[in-house]
Amino acid sequence: MESEFDMAQAEVAGVAGVAGVAGVAEAVGEPLSRRERRKLEVRTRILEAATELFDRDGFEATTVAAISEKADVAHKTFFNHFPSKQELLREIASVALESLLSNIEEARKQPGSTRERIHFFFERVADNAQSAGPMRNELVTEVMHVAHVSRSEPEQARKLQAAFGSIILDGIERGDVTTRYEAETLIDTLKGAFYALMFNWANLDDYPLRDQALSTARFLGEAIAADPDR
Repeated sequence: MESEFDMAQAEVAGVAGVAGVAGVAEAVGEPLSRRERRKLEVRTRILEAATELFDRDGFEATTVAAISEKADVAHKTFFNHFPSKQELLREIASVALESLLSNIEEARKQPGSTRERIHFFFERVADNAQSAGPMRNELVTEVMHVAHVSRSEPEQARKLQAAFGSIILDGIERGDVTTRYEAETLIDTLKGAFYALMFNWANLDDYPLRDQALSTARFLGEAIAADPDR
């Protein structure tokens, strides 16, 4: 769990950490009661144990019993917090999605051109993926589910569209991104390239993610560059 990606096995490209779950809960406004803090501590312990086991053994091979034992909770306590192992994975994926949004924002704040910001983002994707474990396929799939299929789909999809869009729109405003195409087309191209990389990496053995990520960044940088005579 040293890196963002170790925490949840995806960039779909990195995770801030299960501690972020506690941070969200503490930010709701009113202080938590002792009972609520205890419940949150147990929930976080389950998430941490599950993430470690998923990373080591894979999602399918990890049982609820193993998670409960590692988290030092009763078997029934697991189900008090999560209806199923799939729901637990969904929460890990939600944290991963929030981290992805943070990584996009980090790229947006980098100095330099839009091309350099895109390169930064895709290089970060590749770097975080180096420590991928057996659960990567399930997590990438679940992150996509959380972003586009789950109950929170409209909100999460809008967040992703806005995050990728900020990089393009900033570039248009600065004058280093082309206006030959609609901004939405450029945003969808950037987002689609990222999705394609993640899908291939999760499902194809020996997929050269780093080479493809950097090549994709170069292609996108050239494709969206403003006309030289603008």
